[in-house]
Amino acid sequence: MKVAVVGSGGWGTALALVLLENGHEVTLWSFSEKEAEILRTQRENPLLKGVALPAALKICTEIACVAEKELVVFATPSFAVRETAQKAAPYLGDGTLVVSVSKGIEKGTSLRLSQIIDEETKGRCRIVALSGPSHAEEVGRHVPTGCVAASLDREAAEMVQDAFMNERFRIYSSPDIVGVELAAALKNVIALCYGVCDGLGYGDNTRALLMTRGLTETARLGVAMGGKKETFAGLAGVGDLIVTCTSMHSRNHRAGILIGQGKSVEEALKEVGAVVEGYYATDTVRTLAGKYGIEMPISEGAYQVLYNGRHAKDVLMELMCRDKKHEIEDASW
Repeated sequence: MKVAVVGSGGWGTALALVLLENGHEVTLWSFSEKEAEILRTQRENPLLKGVALPAALKICTEIACVAEKELVVFATPSFAVRETAQKAAPYLGDGTLVVSVSKGIEKGTSLRLSQIIDEETKGRCRIVALSGPSHAEEVGRHVPTGCVAASLDREAAEMVQDAFMNERFRIYSSPDIVGVELAAALKNVIALCYGVCDGLGYGDNTRALLMTRGLTETARLGVAMGGKKETFAGLAGVGDLIVTCTSMHSRNHRAGILIGQGKSVEEALKEVGAVVEGYYATDTVRTLAGKYGIEMPISEGAYQVLYNGRHAKDVLMELMCRDKKHEIEDASW
């Protein structure tokens, strides 16, 4: 297949390499001419140190590179998806298979990223969301990884499965694109909170409590928005939550540690030096929780720390002292 990967960050580059290794003709698009030149001359992405970029991987900065491609992968940061889709749309043919691999929800509209792409392409493309526990650094180094290709269009999901899957990159298919995309976006909030707990010096008990109850409240919102509960127990849900919470590859985790250690939110975001999706997702999740009437105490606590300047330790104590609850929400004795 002729493929274009739009976005030359670590994740876009890692996926471009997977596709190239699978025998596809791949062009990697970069927003920045400076970054593109580094990739061309050094044949290495600074975000994937030690991973060589083969000469067969084409690199460009012209968005017109998506023209006449059978498969186009959108791998930009979530905030750039709409602008990039607008620019790419005139060059995308009807029925082009488009894969959204970014994770987030658009601020203001609360749209999922596949919805933004569909909106900007006027419904002309077949859209699939690809997500799961998948650090770019590990995919680039051929570490065995599993993801989910989700779409209402079964054939499209299975085409993406075929295009990406190999002996080190296993892909499952799913019809629950809503749940897969929401799980991907919402877990970033919990991962940031997990990092805060690490920064405060709390232990494994606290981490387990946070991840478990965080998954419960994100699944609650996801189901209210149309996702399936089972998706949140799968790769895109608990799988991605585990890997994002526990790894230092995670920018959300690293930012949370810095905040827990006493740095301001602004200082933490600056020190991480790349987009911390959980920061932006926290604001959007709060809006969605209000819209759907869903109780999300951990996410609300994150909002108080990130946007209202509350101290994380005080917020955690308030969470611990909330009224008694049943663990199973529809429990009957």
